[in-house]
This record gives sequence, C-alpha cells and structure tokens, in this order.
Amino acid sequence: MEIPEALQYTSEHEWVAIEGDIATIGITDYAQGELGDIVFVELPNKGDSTSQMEAFGTIEAVKAVSELYAPLSGEIQEVNSALEEQPELINSDPFGEGWIIKLKIDDESGKEKLLSAEEYQSQIG
Repeated sequence: MEIPEALQYTSEHEWVAIEGDIATIGITDYAQGELGDIVFVELPNKGDSTSQMEAFGTIEAVKAVSELYAPLSGEIQEVNSALEEQPELINSDPFGEGWIIKLKIDDESGKEKLLSAEEYQSQIG
C-alpha cells in the first residue's frame, strides 16, 4: 500500500496535494483497496463551494457507497471528468490519473487539521 510522503491526508482517507492556493484531492490507496472495484463517482460542479469535512460527492464501488469529504474549504476549480467514463482510474492510479477535484483554498487554517503520511499510516495501522 502506497502512502506518498509529499502528500497530506484526512482521517476519512482523502489525500491532498497543495500547490500555492490550489489543493488537488483524491482518495488514498488504502481507501480504494477497501472499497474494491469502483464503478461510479458522483462529482460536484466546477464553481461549487465546499467547507472542510463537508461531503462534496460520492464514490460507488461493488462493495459499498461512500461519501467524499473535503479536506479543506474552498471553491471547486476543476473536476476530473475522465472519472465519469473511467471511474476505475481511482483503483489503478489513486495518486495520479485518479485525482478527483482541484479546490481553491479559502481558509488556510484548515491545513492544520491535515495528517502527515506518518500520522495517516499510524491511523490505518
């Protein structure tokens, strides 16, 4: 199971890559493994706003349906429309082509609640 050191994480199994005021968000390798084969992703709309730890979409797998939670507050700048046709990209490349949204961060203080790779690893065991 992969847990890239350069990323930050949430206890709900999302990962965050921050560049300036833009956060790219997806679900972790652990999460996609637990869900199994992903068959559908409900994405938000570009321009939607979300608050930290608010559900912004859902991910449906053969085993279960799970909510996707925003690791930070902000406005959605981009959604990975490739997931509409190929939701399995999350299984095959959760930290690359399987990213879900890009968010313009509007509250920098939310970063303090994110977990390091080491903290996330200790949480999942």
